Amino acid sequence: VQLQASGGGSVQAGGSLRLSCVGSGSGSSFNSMGWYRQAPGKQRELVAAQTRGGLANYAGSVKGRFTISRDNAKNTVYLQMSSLKPEDTAVYYCVADSAPTLDPNDYWGQGTQVTVSS
Repeated sequence: VQLQASGGGSVQAGGSLRLSCVGSGSGSSFNSMGWYRQAPGKQRELVAAQTRGGLANYAGSVKGRFTISRDNAKNTVYLQMSSLKPEDTAVYYCVADSAPTLDPNDYWGQGTQVTVSS
């Protein structure tokens, strides 16, 4: 199983970025997909997750600013990030799970850096 993330980059505060992650591999049909992030010196935290059925879970710090969505047919998950703040700066990791959980962590992709400058 592979999770390939893309879309990270640098943006000024208030700007937007869209992350994408495509899952592939033997029998890959993920019940849950989502995103974690880890900032320097901080613990990894769940940002957002969504089940195949559409249930979503967001960290309190991103509610109202980030939107997770999926294309189940393509095993792809997106994270639309708006009104970005410097504290959103982190490495973002795509995650997926075979279970319909709102905290997916079976599979991890490589990280993509998001940097928000003030």
